[in-house]
Amino acid sequence: MTTPALTLYHNPKSRSAGARVLLEALGVDYTIKPVDFAAGGTRTPEFLAINPMGKLPTLVHGDAVITEQVAITIYLADRFPEAGLAPALDHPQRGPYLRWLAFYAGCFEPALMDHAFKRAPIDPSTSPYRDYDTVIDTLVAQLSRGDYLLGDTLTAADLLWGTALKWTTSFGIVPRLPVVMAYIDRVCAHPACVRAAELDDKLAAQMAPPEQA
Repeated sequence: MTTPALTLYHNPKSRSAGARVLLEALGVDYTIKPVDFAAGGTRTPEFLAINPMGKLPTLVHGDAVITEQVAITIYLADRFPEAGLAPALDHPQRGPYLRWLAFYAGCFEPALMDHAFKRAPIDPSTSPYRDYDTVIDTLVAQLSRGDYLLGDTLTAADLLWGTALKWTTSFGIVPRLPVVMAYIDRVCAHPACVRAAELDDKLAAQMAPPEQA
């Protein structure tokens, strides 16, 4: 049986950076389709036919289109279990693994956007993530319990979180607390993170507009 091709629509300066890290960690063959924001690459009819949201990351695997960071993380880690980056369905850590992936999408991302754009807080009883401080405190408490989200074992969830925290701490929308920075250092020292960063640096240089004479 022929293995379907994996194609990641990608821009190095976007959330798809985490998807590329995961693909590198899985050790699978994949193709990058660069998406140039400056040229309106996410708004072309061709791209919108694949992902009507016009957002990255977008992954195509054979006939399947997978969007949303967390869905891509779950899909790839489960689809290629030999890499050992996701607890099996019957593993005791499967629930906590899914918890932290859902927490990323359902709490962390919306809390950060509200905080970054200085939106007025709403009643915590009606907020899906309660409030920004609670989200950060909950994350920090978990990171304080071990090297990784699930203790001593790195999973695909850590590759997502580590990549995201590297960006968000650099922008100042997540505090650069010692436990957070130590976690970022551990995750980003993974060979897949190093390789992905090198590949993305080259891609970013290729996509940069030519210098004016």
